[in-house]
Amino acid sequence: MAGTDTARTDTTRTDTTATRTVRSFCRVCTSVCGILVETAGDQVLRVRGDRDHPMSAGYTCPKGRALPDVHHHPDRLERPLMRAGDGFRPTTWEECLDDLGARVRAIIDEHGPSAVGIFFGSGVGMDAAGYKMAQSLHRAIGTPAKFSPLTIDGTAKVLISDLVGGTPALAGRPDYDTATFVLFVGSNPVVSHGHTVAMPNPIGTLKALRDRGEIWVVDPRQTETAKLATGHLAPRPGTDHAVLAYLVREVLRDGARRDVLENRCVDADTLAAAVEPFTLEHTAAICDVPADELTALCAAVRRAERVAVETGTGVTMSASANVTQWLSWALMIVTGSMNQPGGAWFHPGFGNRLENVQLPVSPAGGSFGPGPRSRPETHSFLGEWPCAVLADEIEAGNIRAVLNLGGHLVTAFPDTETLVPALRKLDVFATIEIIANETTALSTHVLPTKDQLERADITLWDNLMPRVATQYTPAVVEPVGDRRSTWWVLAELGRRLGHDLAATSGDAATDGARLAKVVPRDTFGEDLTTRQWAETDRQLPAPWVERHLDRLGGWRLAPRLLVDQLAGLTEPAPLVFVPRRQKRHLNSQFDFLGTQAEILIHPDDATPASVRDGEPVTVRTAHGEITGLARVDPAVRRGAVSIPHGHQYANVNRLTDKNDLDPITGMAHYSGVPVTIHPG
Repeated sequence: MAGTDTARTDTTRTDTTATRTVRSFCRVCTSVCGILVETAGDQVLRVRGDRDHPMSAGYTCPKGRALPDVHHHPDRLERPLMRAGDGFRPTTWEECLDDLGARVRAIIDEHGPSAVGIFFGSGVGMDAAGYKMAQSLHRAIGTPAKFSPLTIDGTAKVLISDLVGGTPALAGRPDYDTATFVLFVGSNPVVSHGHTVAMPNPIGTLKALRDRGEIWVVDPRQTETAKLATGHLAPRPGTDHAVLAYLVREVLRDGARRDVLENRCVDADTLAAAVEPFTLEHTAAICDVPADELTALCAAVRRAERVAVETGTGVTMSASANVTQWLSWALMIVTGSMNQPGGAWFHPGFGNRLENVQLPVSPAGGSFGPGPRSRPETHSFLGEWPCAVLADEIEAGNIRAVLNLGGHLVTAFPDTETLVPALRKLDVFATIEIIANETTALSTHVLPTKDQLERADITLWDNLMPRVATQYTPAVVEPVGDRRSTWWVLAELGRRLGHDLAATSGDAATDGARLAKVVPRDTFGEDLTTRQWAETDRQLPAPWVERHLDRLGGWRLAPRLLVDQLAGLTEPAPLVFVPRRQKRHLNSQFDFLGTQAEILIHPDDATPASVRDGEPVTVRTAHGEITGLARVDPAVRRGAVSIPHGHQYANVNRLTDKNDLDPITGMAHYSGVPVTIHPG
């Protein structure tokens, strides 16, 4: 079965063409909704939701339904390309990889492995066999210069798991099956479907939750999720931490689970001292929200038997990201909601099987290591360097080759005006991609790999998923042109660098054979490839989490790094930009759907600046500017300018500064940055 790349399909015949419907799952995001893909020959006709799927239950978003347009995109890449002067020439895989391998080998021989940077982009991140091979290639090369989206939008979540939970492996999420109180802070799952953890069928999930309990939202905009909520607070951008500090203070003074504090926590007194300044009056002033709204939220927390808190990029991209995430965990811990029904639960994974391993205990000061030579004030976290340092490492001559594995660096990395000239100076810039874009245009080698409909696959980030533990899909259509599997491309590159990473010919070189090596052998076989999904045993409380807490000595409620950062936060500027996701757009992948870069501005901010609804607006920071379409909307609070991510022509990275970094994680600030607005 390991070499099988097909599964059951339904076939009908029209007057002229045989059509097929193949059960698959969407890999646009970690919600991995079940889909049915209709094809006729080599044409992908339609994608619709799979009503039999145990989690998404027929739901798909516009991006998932647009997969046929991705597959048939007019700018899709079909053959390897090598730079020739100011353009490219098509070539063969053998010539392209021979040239790439020889040039990377020469760089390593002369300058050492650290002269090669590797970016693990979202493209390879949603390709199970490709990602595992990327890890193998990275280990074989031995470079410390590893980058990923972690330091673009999500470092705070893993940091708090590491500092408070004693391991980065604890990816908690609300227990949506039984929760009666969920607080969303800077998260809009109706549009973004969760951040680092998944919520397939979000509207159905939220409506079921609202029918049995309460939903509260903290966000400077009345989001699509807020419209479904019991209550909504719109604090000043960058002050979410104050709302949570106030809640933790009040619960610690009256209502905390004393048995949890005494038997499952350390440093509760230090936490109490850290949040003591956040009285009702002080918090209302900082956040610029009515005091009665804060007391109503606090009363709802007290009513709840368990509390679940979920954060999103509205939190994790701001200067207060770490302390907000910390205090969200603290609130769940002191209310006795961690690893409990109705609170937060921790998925053990399917391939990872965390319940069968002893998780290592992280140092109290965090899992940090040496950073790049050009930026000695930064460091690595969990073996990764901040994306913001790449341009400096290139300019310093420390990085001479970059292997870009499925990422659009121009619209993903901070400080575009500095990054692009640096990328042009590289000796080697090899990009794995499926559609041409501004990043491929800067590359020396363009490596076209299979899109998600062209390859067999399984879900990789199983411990980030909901109740479904893993899924399998066959390839839906044959690859176009000369596209190859990402794992094959990287294994072939590794071979040219002197590393035997995998067989690339013969029976062992199918996608199915590689997938069988991604998860334990007994979990990949006839049952999974026939049924196509498997569910996890959702234990609450999970014994493996409790065993880890026994070794840790209890939740670390007050890490010194976070206590100090909370005390050092300053007031936000009067007008700042904040991030936003859009239903029909994600990380520059769906420009063809026609979604514009609509910049949301409150009327009280637009009028003095002579900005009018429906007309161009220019947003400026001290570092750069972009122009988008103004939407004057009272649903966003005063002082917040809401800008969507991923647009190539209104690239929010042009507003960011590679030197404006979180001092702990090195992540660039993408929210709360002071701006001015002007008619475009």
